[in-house]
Amino acid sequence: MTELTHYIDGKHVKGTSGRFANVFNPATGEVQYVVPLASTAELAKAVEVAARVQPEWAAVNPQRRARVMMKFVDLLNRDMDKLAEALSREHGKTIPDAKGDVQRGLEVVEYCIGAPQMLKGEFTDSAGPGIDMYSMRQALGVTAGITPFNFPAMIPMWMFAPAIVCGNAFILKPSERDPSVPLMLAELMEEAGLPKGILQVVNGDKEAVDAIIEHPVIQSIGFVGSTPIAEYIYGRGCSHGKRVQCFGGAKNHMIIMPDADLDQAADALVGAGYGAAGERCMAISVALPVGEETADRLIEKLIPRIEKLKVGPFTAGDDIDYGPVVTGTAKQNILGLVQSGLDQGAELVVDGRDFSLQGYENGFFVGPHLFDRVKPDMDIYKKEIFGPVLSTVRAANYEEAINLAIDHEYGNGTAIFTRDGDTARDFANRINIGMVGINVPIPVPLAYHTFGGWKKSVFGDLNQHGPDAFKFYTRTKTITSRWPSGIKEGGVFNFKAMD
Repeated sequence: MTELTHYIDGKHVKGTSGRFANVFNPATGEVQYVVPLASTAELAKAVEVAARVQPEWAAVNPQRRARVMMKFVDLLNRDMDKLAEALSREHGKTIPDAKGDVQRGLEVVEYCIGAPQMLKGEFTDSAGPGIDMYSMRQALGVTAGITPFNFPAMIPMWMFAPAIVCGNAFILKPSERDPSVPLMLAELMEEAGLPKGILQVVNGDKEAVDAIIEHPVIQSIGFVGSTPIAEYIYGRGCSHGKRVQCFGGAKNHMIIMPDADLDQAADALVGAGYGAAGERCMAISVALPVGEETADRLIEKLIPRIEKLKVGPFTAGDDIDYGPVVTGTAKQNILGLVQSGLDQGAELVVDGRDFSLQGYENGFFVGPHLFDRVKPDMDIYKKEIFGPVLSTVRAANYEEAINLAIDHEYGNGTAIFTRDGDTARDFANRINIGMVGINVPIPVPLAYHTFGGWKKSVFGDLNQHGPDAFKFYTRTKTITSRWPSGIKEGGVFNFKAMD
């Protein structure tokens, strides 16, 4: 069985812990290779290397650091097809989705080329008699990121690109389910001119996570994943004196008003609910049609669209709508929640439980599901399913619909479809959710804005990418300076003359 490696000090390094995790081909259910799970000692070795090389990297001027990012963008474009195929082979998403994964990471790298502007401090001349004040943004030192399986290219780049261009070293602990692309990205960064040891990849599980949390040299931790783990890392990381930024689960609602273009809304729901097999933190998983007539018409339009979705392996071509979910365990969890919806009284109007693909019977494919008449006390409403399952909750009026979204514990993203500007404006102002779409189903901000939810979808006070990333990965130092201007006597200043 082929073994993957860690990437430490510019070299592929075999694991020494004796522990491994299987990396599956989600389309076939077969194990492709194994990935080593790092011990605390292996993580410590990477930190030792990072701490040794980081001061010299931080001393490189921001413009030269930005040039590494410029070259990295070129290399990402050069290797786009190669990266997308590796990503699809391990994750299962289609090639267009895989390229989108890389592209959205690339856009953050492009934003980081502006580091010289973003890292400028402030200056006040003559803040007092002969006194000037100025500030500077300085790197933290050694930083780390723990990233999820669903975006194995994008989210690592969202973390390591701003961290590194700010002058930090970065240790990446990617998901053990699809680790190949993060290893490839580390190689490309060094090809772009990054010194060895500034970006390292340490594969692992909870032991590696705890080692990151507890290591005294690591100054900050970024995390994206489930809310329980986000809470764990945030609480323990803060208690160890680290700067921590954790993003958790989501349950994204989309309100459909009676005046909405229902064809547009239905198309948006299908794309946002079932794209990437629903394995997106910004997937729309709850449709909130306002009024029975709106709900009936929406369901009527959704059913044929959902039934026409093409599910298959990425090798089947670009006309596939989505592929398998990442593991057999994920598939069983999704189907278990579907069954709970039936048991608790929801109406399953599109049933994908018996979906099977000839030649891929052992793959982790899940057919599309559509529930109607879901109630807020049902598990399929309360929990993040992370699969191709859309729940429809019928709201009697706009107030009921918006309050359902307001009252839910998650606050990552939301959307409203309407032709009425007053309703849209009210929704945008009142909703307690971090990212809002108006006639836009997945309101992911572009790289020069920040990405982040509210409530139990986020732990920490700064968002990902955009200006917040430069704040998170630097500390502000403020200097008050006074240069003597007294009369020189015998080659030294006479400070008395200054009084």
